[in-house]
Amino acid sequence: MISDYNQYEYSKEEWLRYFSKGAIIGMSIGYLFYGNVIGVILLMPYGFFYVNKKKSELIRDRKWRLNLEFRDGLLSVISALNAGYSIENAFEQASLDLKLMYETDSLIVIEFESIVNQIKMNVTIERVLEDFAIRTDIEDINMFSAVFSTAKRSGGDLIKILRNTGNSIGDKIEVKREIKTLIASKRFESKIMSIIPFTIILYLKLFSPGFLDPLYNNIIGFIIMSCLLIIYVFAYKISENIMNIEV
Repeated sequence: MISDYNQYEYSKEEWLRYFSKGAIIGMSIGYLFYGNVIGVILLMPYGFFYVNKKKSELIRDRKWRLNLEFRDGLLSVISALNAGYSIENAFEQASLDLKLMYETDSLIVIEFESIVNQIKMNVTIERVLEDFAIRTDIEDINMFSAVFSTAKRSGGDLIKILRNTGNSIGDKIEVKREIKTLIASKRFESKIMSIIPFTIILYLKLFSPGFLDPLYNNIIGFIIMSCLLIIYVFAYKISENIMNIEV
């Protein structure tokens, strides 16, 4: 069970793989923009930035995967309640259903097994779900936990309330999925556009030897290429922010 979904612990192999990839990218950019060993060495530490950037992506992807799986878990709980199970047994039945849909090491299976085990240890469901919401820091799970606790305290129609909440969460996830699908092609186009400047420089170096020599190995050329690289990074960050749409 993951104690904090906002954190990601690399294995040694993962860290070395991502650092190496980032270092190679940085060294390649250094060679293309500065054309000497100094530029290559200066940009080699990009590997450290790439490691942190990749960690953020892995955290975001993991939380999105759990969000999708949680919808199925919630639907299983509601189905069990409709079949006449108590709320405690509904989570246990949902855990069994999820094992048929996902691998035993999937996030939602592990989390629901943990929920069931804590319930069997006489921990209140409200407390278990609150801990689940805090650890995941996912809006939909937070909403479900808050709605469930309120419904239990108020003594309302729990099944109806959970069904409405499940429908609301399901609709929201579908909207997110549609948005991700719509911007997938634009994201790909953005990645293609991001490598065009390097492709142009590489083309000139290969097929027009000497054309870029005035920009290499002199202070003015170093300043010009550095300014161009800064502009490129700024434009790249803007495109990334545009693509990261939150619902």
